[in-house]
Amino acid sequence: MNPWLQVVLIALSPIAELRGSIPYGILVLGLPPVEVFIVSVAANSFVSPLLIPLLRWAEAYFSRFPRIKSIMDAVFQRTRRRAAKSVERWEELALFLFVAVPFPGTGAWTGSLVAHLFGLDYKKSVVTINAGVLAAGIVIYMLTTGAYTLL
Repeated sequence: MNPWLQVVLIALSPIAELRGSIPYGILVLGLPPVEVFIVSVAANSFVSPLLIPLLRWAEAYFSRFPRIKSIMDAVFQRTRRRAAKSVERWEELALFLFVAVPFPGTGAWTGSLVAHLFGLDYKKSVVTINAGVLAAGIVIYMLTTGAYTLL
């Protein structure tokens, strides 16, 4: 498989996102670091503008099925509980920090879910999430290239 396609697919994936694509592209595939950063951030930035409307549609569609609705309600309730205080108080800043801090379980996918669950403004959310993606990309790039120069 084309190495650049691998980087894009990892950046688009819900678990690894660019937290996985940048180190993989640089350390495993040996691709040029700056280009891996740009491709990873660009690919991961496509997630929120597509995912937020998809989540709205999916919630409306699958709510018609009682078993699926109960599972969705449990997942949504857990996410709301984890993020409620900070999102309700700080909205975009909380969303930015949630996406920008490169911890497991944070990123564009989860940030989009949080934006959807709390009914945040679509345009502000997309801009905020993508700013967080850029910030996380910078952190991961710095950590990866620091490790790369040590090798």
